[in-house]
Amino acid sequence: MSVDVLNETDHRLDELELVALSKYVMSEMRVHPGADLCLRLVDEAAMEVLHVQWMDLPGPTDVMSFPMDELRPGRDGEEPEEGVLGDIVLCPSVAEKQAAEAGHATEEELLLLTTHGILHLLGYDHAEPEEEREMFELQRQLLLTFLAGRGRPTT
Repeated sequence: MSVDVLNETDHRLDELELVALSKYVMSEMRVHPGADLCLRLVDEAAMEVLHVQWMDLPGPTDVMSFPMDELRPGRDGEEPEEGVLGDIVLCPSVAEKQAAEAGHATEEELLLLTTHGILHLLGYDHAEPEEEREMFELQRQLLLTFLAGRGRPTT
């Protein structure tokens, strides 16, 4: 799996941790081992432009996902489809504000948002209550399992 990180901000972050998480989530979701993913970190002005252009919503947001080959999670007994998973755009300054409100570190928020973005790339959504429950429970499980495997406390 190939994961590229393009940090276009002044925000300092652990790129290796974002890559490790991305590879973990993609592996757990049985994405083809040759799949490509790009994480792009932008400032609020750039995120606002994307948010208005693609969602027709004002202001910056925390994460946006742009699927490429519309890959889906692999299934038992089936070879996963090869291709480009897509791009995830993160806004660290928005993540920082959300992390402060939630009472955890910005890095943890960025890991959460990366997991969320990958699930969107794989076709998960949260528009309906049942979809939201499924996606957020899967997101929580993936993140907690990753953090536990890295020797980090989980809450």
